[in-house]
Amino acid sequence: MEPGLIWILAGLLLLVAELVLPGVFLLWVGLAAIGTGALLLVATPGFGAAVLFFLALLAGGVWFGLGRRSKRPRPTVNTPGSGLIGRTGTLLPGEGPGLRVRVGDSDWPARLPRDQRVPEGPVPVRVEGVDGTTLIVRPE
Repeated sequence: MEPGLIWILAGLLLLVAELVLPGVFLLWVGLAAIGTGALLLVATPGFGAAVLFFLALLAGGVWFGLGRRSKRPRPTVNTPGSGLIGRTGTLLPGEGPGLRVRVGDSDWPARLPRDQRVPEGPVPVRVEGVDGTTLIVRPE
């Protein structure tokens, strides 16, 4: 059997293993093996050159995969600020030790910006930010 076909077969087996096992490392190894097998079918480099070509393809694939992963924006789904900033609510009268604001059908702990005084009674407010699970609100 030709060495190029052996590399391609090994690459295909690695891609199948990638489907069965979790992770993405075997993907790059399998693609690099298939690329090396294709090179060996076209040209006849020595064993050392084939291994260096394989390692170069593997390094390029890993670099490409890591580069794509680092450029992805962080998901903001299910974070308190994802749908709350900019919404209006009602500052509830002080019944406990801290401020509470009702936004939609949920009550949240709240605080005012440092330049604001605590108003009396229920007051309409706008959410300006989120600090953990505490909403930063400003009276409208």
